[in-house]
Amino acid sequence: MSAPQLAALARTSEPQAMLRRFLALDAVITTGNGLAYLAASGPLGRFLGLDQGLLLGLGAFLALYGVGVGILATRNSPPVLPVRAVIEANVAWAAVSLIALAAWLSPTVAGAVWIPLQAVTVGGFAALQYAALRATRA
Repeated sequence: MSAPQLAALARTSEPQAMLRRFLALDAVITTGNGLAYLAASGPLGRFLGLDQGLLLGLGAFLALYGVGVGILATRNSPPVLPVRAVIEANVAWAAVSLIALAAWLSPTVAGAVWIPLQAVTVGGFAALQYAALRATRA
């Protein structure tokens, strides 16, 4: 992705602001997803065809992870190593989600749509964050 494309997405041409915005978007969506899993693990589990306990565990992890990413997003100049850790965690999450869908999950139709959709979203966050991080170093 080119710098002008990133700037258009982030609505700024300042690389640090781009990075912070992509981290903040990730944090808001991840924390919201985690809180939804925590608050409605039973109904969501039935709807998606996933175990309630799995959603509770994922919800707790995602809520805490999202808060951590949010804290990172508040830094004027987010440190490179934690940003790389977020990018790598997002890539791993996307990959494991797709592997789990293919290898051991048996979701409903809604779950079979939701799992790849969230994997692509998280992978997209990783790509945007990586591109913005590279722009900060250029």
